[in-house]
Amino acid sequence: MRAELDATDWRILKELQADGRITNVALAARVGLSPPPCLRRVRALEEAGLIRGYHAELDAALTGFEVTAFTSVRLHAQGEPDLREFEKQILMWPLVREAYMLSGDMDYMLRCVAPDLPAFQEFVLGKLTALPNVASVKTTLVLRQAKYDPGVPISIPEK
Repeated sequence: MRAELDATDWRILKELQADGRITNVALAARVGLSPPPCLRRVRALEEAGLIRGYHAELDAALTGFEVTAFTSVRLHAQGEPDLREFEKQILMWPLVREAYMLSGDMDYMLRCVAPDLPAFQEFVLGKLTALPNVASVKTTLVLRQAKYDPGVPISIPEK
């Protein structure tokens, strides 16, 4: 369900998505409000769940994670308890940074990071494929990131 937002709310979201560290005073100036109503709107957007949080983007390689891989997983059984059990397991693994349940031939797509190939191999062979419900795993190593644009594309509606 899409939230009902006005143009000012969309401008706030666009600015915060581009720079989550912007001060309320600077944000208010950019969206054409005074600081108190701007802060009220930001808090309302947070409470409504449109803003889920704020974080710093780290460089994986500079923090020691040289390997990024996308891993497709097919399960033997796809009943809701089976899916919940698999998701419970992947939530405990720090190397799995994102996980998506899919339609089609594979059940899940995982984005994983690892310090090096032996560590990634140990994760795949020692943990992921060792799960009893995992039928197959296909891995694709990332050679280079061609684009990274987090968030969603926001266009401000005209009045």
